[in-house]
Amino acid sequence: MVRLYGFHYSTNVDRVALALAHKEIPTEVVRIDPADRSLVRSISGQDLVPVIEDDGEVVHDSTAILMWLEDRYPERPLAPADRARRAELEIFLDWFNRVWKRPPNVITGELEKPTPDHGLVERMGREMIGALDRFEALLDGRDYLWGEEFSLADCAAWPFLWYATVRHEDDPWLFHRVLWDWQEPVRRGAHPRLAAWIERIAERPRVAV
Repeated sequence: MVRLYGFHYSTNVDRVALALAHKEIPTEVVRIDPADRSLVRSISGQDLVPVIEDDGEVVHDSTAILMWLEDRYPERPLAPADRARRAELEIFLDWFNRVWKRPPNVITGELEKPTPDHGLVERMGREMIGALDRFEALLDGRDYLWGEEFSLADCAAWPFLWYATVRHEDDPWLFHRVLWDWQEPVRRGAHPRLAAWIERIAERPRVAV
């Protein structure tokens, strides 16, 4: 049985929770207090969630976990068998992590400062808004980001884009407020395919953390 270490309202944990549920992998959830990462640190040597433990093997970093699960549990695949198509999917994941995630991370870091650079916040926010058009285009004529089948692309992107349409009263994270604020055009109906995709993935099972 896979053991998943994480906490509620974590976009990165939700990535892995979607993949585990899709693959129907028996999972034990260990809920971590965000204010006390000592258990995660003792297991993985670092403080971030998610972390998974499986038959003595420990993996951290959500993207690394997604790829590891795909190789370890190939049933109900989330990546193409074709090597070229899988490489293309890995390029998308790398773009999402390195390029798409940078603006909300920069905005969050800036807003945590005593005197934020609001010009920088605005520029980064405009990049987030512009990226919504790219997702809308990816969903032209298909139900999922990488084609007709649910894939690692959907697992990786959905937990972040979901915050275009939802807010939780007890959610303490500024990062999620940034996602809500700067993806507001989705709520105005400017990206109907993206909004439908967000709802479609929200209805899928995911491991409860």
